[in-house]
Amino acid sequence: MILQFCKKAVVPFLLSFLIPTILFAQSDSDISEPDGRGLGALILMILLLVTTFFAAIYLALRTSNLRSRMKRKNDPTQEKDLEQIINKLSPEDIEHFLNYKQIKKTNTGNNMGSSLAALFLLIISFLFSSSASAQQAAPASGSIFNDGGIIITLILILIPILVGVILMIVKVWNLTKRYKFKKDMAEAERISDYLKSLPEEEITEALRKRKEVLDYKISNNALSGELQPEDKRGIIRNVNEHANIRFIEEKRKGIARPEVDPALSKLVLWYLICATIWLVFGTSVGEYEGIKFVAPDADHLSWLSFGRLRPVHTNVVFWGWSSLAMLGLAYYVVPRVGNNKLFSLKLGWWTLWLINACVLLGTISLMAGINNSGGEYREYIWPIMLLFAIGVVLTLINFLNTIATRKTKEIYVSNWYVVAALMFVIVISLVGYLPFWQDGLGETIAQGYYMHQGVGMWFMMFTLGLVYYYLPQQLNKPIYSYGLGILAFWSQILFYTVIGMHHFVFSPIPWSLQTVAIVGSMGMIIPVVAGSTNFIMTFKGSWNKLSGSYSLPFFLIGTIFYFTGSLQGTAEAFRTANLYWHFTDFTVAHSHLTMYGIIAFFMWGGIYAIVPRLTRKEPPQLTVGIHFWMAFIGLMFYTIPLMIGGTLRGVAWMNNVPFIDTVSMMAPYWLWRAIGGTLMWTSHLFFAYNMYKMIRPSKTVDINAAAISRITSDDEIVKVQ
Repeated sequence: MILQFCKKAVVPFLLSFLIPTILFAQSDSDISEPDGRGLGALILMILLLVTTFFAAIYLALRTSNLRSRMKRKNDPTQEKDLEQIINKLSPEDIEHFLNYKQIKKTNTGNNMGSSLAALFLLIISFLFSSSASAQQAAPASGSIFNDGGIIITLILILIPILVGVILMIVKVWNLTKRYKFKKDMAEAERISDYLKSLPEEEITEALRKRKEVLDYKISNNALSGELQPEDKRGIIRNVNEHANIRFIEEKRKGIARPEVDPALSKLVLWYLICATIWLVFGTSVGEYEGIKFVAPDADHLSWLSFGRLRPVHTNVVFWGWSSLAMLGLAYYVVPRVGNNKLFSLKLGWWTLWLINACVLLGTISLMAGINNSGGEYREYIWPIMLLFAIGVVLTLINFLNTIATRKTKEIYVSNWYVVAALMFVIVISLVGYLPFWQDGLGETIAQGYYMHQGVGMWFMMFTLGLVYYYLPQQLNKPIYSYGLGILAFWSQILFYTVIGMHHFVFSPIPWSLQTVAIVGSMGMIIPVVAGSTNFIMTFKGSWNKLSGSYSLPFFLIGTIFYFTGSLQGTAEAFRTANLYWHFTDFTVAHSHLTMYGIIAFFMWGGIYAIVPRLTRKEPPQLTVGIHFWMAFIGLMFYTIPLMIGGTLRGVAWMNNVPFIDTVSMMAPYWLWRAIGGTLMWTSHLFFAYNMYKMIRPSKTVDINAAAISRITSDDEIVKVQ
């Protein structure tokens, strides 16, 4: 499995990151030294050689393994134990077989076939370009690696060799999949022949007993009393795996919810699919921006300039990824906690298309240089942002009508947060885009309000409401304290709505207004401590469930960052701290700790919790783990160096160090930023792969289902006329 991911992800990732960087490093000006170009080309050739070498080794090992497997003969005398075969059958397989037997008695039946196909998806793009000035004449030296002609010749020789090896690897991989497919079908054929050879009474009775076991639902007192322990109802899982040593604990499977409206399920999944697409796109733009920090001359296209791509990145992950993911998860939660149906599916679809249109048109306009004159997080011009606003209004109408027709007496706290966030984002949008107060310092005040309220009263408020549902659901226990949830709700509304100005301390804004923002930032300790305590105490007594869950680790990390990142924002608001940290990369690190460490991790936790329940398809356990650890470690590599570098830069400014010297000082910290961002971006590719597997997994052979299908599609069955 690890080799698979090395082939599919790691090698292309290294090439997509390192090759552009090396090429960019060679796009130097006239003052660059030729030795640097020779060294970069030498590193590139070594990278190509090493990649080719390991690819060839992998190809040889894979080919040898395939050859040995194909030489291995299946033992025709090997018999399957009836109990072992039956224990592996699903309730659907058993019911299918029993129906076949019943139909066979009356000489009628249904012909049934199955289609099996293999799907493969790998998307890796290379973002690099070369400058014409990189090929300017370089002085000769004693090394052949300073000769541009020789270097280019060697690289051109190595590249097709590498491509050929990779193509051969893909070919062998496909052959292996086809061989496994044939082997599984042969195994299914053997099982079906064995089952057909058994007496009808024996197999039918055994299947009926097994179906009763699988269909049994344990009651509250089923395990009480003084009865001897006996697993008559199939409660114990992995009972036959006592000799199997697991290196990774098997994750708890999602519980199917057949009562979920298929139309609602489709709506939720499309929200999450679109959010995933925007996440990959938006962070790909951010990845390219991180590369440009270490290779500023990566390109010379106006559409790809840093000033245009930066708002593309922020707005896509804000409105495309985070907003759509939140709304998609909320469309499941709001009717669920009210025990009723969604008011209108049509309004939900309209919101989805409006927001997608907003992000798409906004991205194109920003790259073309059409923007809202520099307002952070509001760079979309108002006609485009109007589409988002209309979608939010439609969602608010939809949710209010859904809550109004609820079958429960109380309104659960999740709906409090969700509806409040929808109301506030409408107010925030009006303040940010209406021109009445957008002159002079009024625009700065409006910008501070818009920017911080968008984060705190839209993203944070909405997400916390979702956590109040998904966290107790995954832990299978109620929230620790409903009262703490209400305290956090009202205190956040009280304090967060006045803290926007703490980003403009020591500006010409009235001193009193700055002070109010600082006091409000201090007051945010109340909702942060209340909410964090509520979540952690809900975890209390259930820490053992972390290792067996896909989603709970994401919720735990999100809770930790909710506490630390929010209190960090409070610390930044004080005037003394603001002197050192403002306008430095410390603020950049803080924004990623909140929007990524809190919002994104909470979203992933909710997605991994709900999608398997809707699709009945589990994500690959290994790739979920890779996604979690790469995102977490990448965030640490991203934020910690920026915090250190930002602090040192602030100290340097206070000591009157020239600005350009502090830029040079930040170079190594920006390199770590690029490394951490690359890990984060790569984790998103794994997340997209997990989404694909949960929604439309690869069609592999289900041996037991194929065996039952082969039996029930016997030629002697006559189709009902």
